[in-house]
Amino acid sequence: MNRRYFLQQSLAASAYVSAPAILSAKSPNSMFQVASIGVGGMGGNTMMSVLQHPKVRIVGMCDVDAKTLALAQRGESSRRKELQDPAAKERLGESAVFRDYREMISKLGDSVDAVTIGTPDHMHAAMAVTALRAKKHVYLQKPLTHHIHEARILSAEAAKSGVTTQMGTQGHSNIETSLAVDLISSGAIGKVKEVICWENKKANWWPKVTDRKPQADPVPENLDWNLWLGVANEVPFLDGAYHPSMWRSWVDFGVGMMGDMGCHYFDVVFACLGLKAPKRVRCLDEGSKGELYAQKRHLELEFPGTPLTAGDTIKMTWMDGGYPYDPKVVIKPSVLTKDTPSGIFFVGENGGIFKPHQQRPWLVPEANFTGYTYPKTRIANHYTDWVDACMKGEKAATDLPTYGCPVTEAVLLGVLAERNPHDWIEWDTTAGQVTNKPELNTQLTRKYRDGWSVEGLG
Repeated sequence: MNRRYFLQQSLAASAYVSAPAILSAKSPNSMFQVASIGVGGMGGNTMMSVLQHPKVRIVGMCDVDAKTLALAQRGESSRRKELQDPAAKERLGESAVFRDYREMISKLGDSVDAVTIGTPDHMHAAMAVTALRAKKHVYLQKPLTHHIHEARILSAEAAKSGVTTQMGTQGHSNIETSLAVDLISSGAIGKVKEVICWENKKANWWPKVTDRKPQADPVPENLDWNLWLGVANEVPFLDGAYHPSMWRSWVDFGVGMMGDMGCHYFDVVFACLGLKAPKRVRCLDEGSKGELYAQKRHLELEFPGTPLTAGDTIKMTWMDGGYPYDPKVVIKPSVLTKDTPSGIFFVGENGGIFKPHQQRPWLVPEANFTGYTYPKTRIANHYTDWVDACMKGEKAATDLPTYGCPVTEAVLLGVLAERNPHDWIEWDTTAGQVTNKPELNTQLTRKYRDGWSVEGLG
């Protein structure tokens, strides 16, 4: 058992999960049969990445966009990536195609072992819970849910389903994250006193159209707008506003920059420190109102301490959209000569760790670590490791009940603070309720559109 896995399991919020169900495949040599919901963008990337595993066969594809489906059938994605491996293309095979995920799960039945989900955020919970109740292993892209209530229900359903689940934060398994985990668990900087995250990349998913007019634009022939809306309230289709990649900025469908990049950063911090849900959170700027999220936010979260933190609580700061970090606190190593628009800084008792996004961590100040030998760590594949875990009846790295859902809850509390800025929001993690502003508890859930209700969710 590697140190990273032990740390996550011993420190993260945990719940008893029964052993994953035996595959529906007829024999140990049978293929691991996967159906994919959402096969464009990150969903398509997920499907093709899972297909890297030699035991995987894609037996079903579902997408509300016919053009996206056609690309996926050819082994291509809307991100202009093409499947190069002829053997993998063969295992893509003659998969059945669907527009409605409910029909796919129902019709394919026991021929499917697992489901991957990569769609707009508002559909994640309904799709995942439907798959879990059908006893399918699930790989679900971040953020796992659109509302906190959904995260709680998803966690419970995953725990009792007996299947293997994985949150789609692929950076969790890269060598750079593993190295950060090992540095902190080794005590290289002592116990951690504070964490600062900043993300100042351009939000390339910001819509071209931000005003909702009452009259709809013509819906493209390739798009089923009713199925795209799914559980969300009906709004007119507007060209350049939502599909295919501009939905994240709308409160109805996404959770803004927190859902896009916040999940990746929170994942690293949770993995390093074994955090649970925060005790309280606040938005220090004006936050956002109306139908769109803000293009910048400044949040502060206070978590219960862990054996790796210096106090009973630990503060985490999140900034995006142009807020600079304080160079008096955040020490940038001299070897990094270019700008670092995105990163995490761990403030320790005996130094710090400067980790640019998707890059290796650095111990600082460098003079304090002259001659230090960085630990060796393992290389992992977030997608194929999930397949292996499913086939072996084991937990995956970002198992939903014990890890993924707590990370998602923290991210969504940040979103709640953005929508209700300035004052602290006190959180009772046991009850799953805001204690000091009970009127905010109505914002923890949503009512699903008629014809789309899912028992327990909305």
